[in-house]
Amino acid sequence: MATLHERQHYREAIMKNLYEAIEGNRLLGLTGTRLREDLAMPEEDLAAACTYLAAEGLIQVDWARGNTPAMITLTHKGIQLMEAEEKDSD
Repeated sequence: MATLHERQHYREAIMKNLYEAIEGNRLLGLTGTRLREDLAMPEEDLAAACTYLAAEGLIQVDWARGNTPAMITLTHKGIQLMEAEEKDSD
């Protein structure tokens, strides 16, 4: 299992990757397979990070068999968070 630092990094990477991929459009998402490959993340860590982010209301996950994220999208709250972070970094 990932360390606390790794788990935090994975969650931040998922949010950033999703936000960049969808360009603020809530109707778009990424497959779990693509996200895992893009981030070079172990499958169990992707599932754990997605579970956490979904519980926070930042993403929505469609789950496949075996507790595997099939499709992941940002929620309105997730987009707002990412837009606020983008604005703060300007």
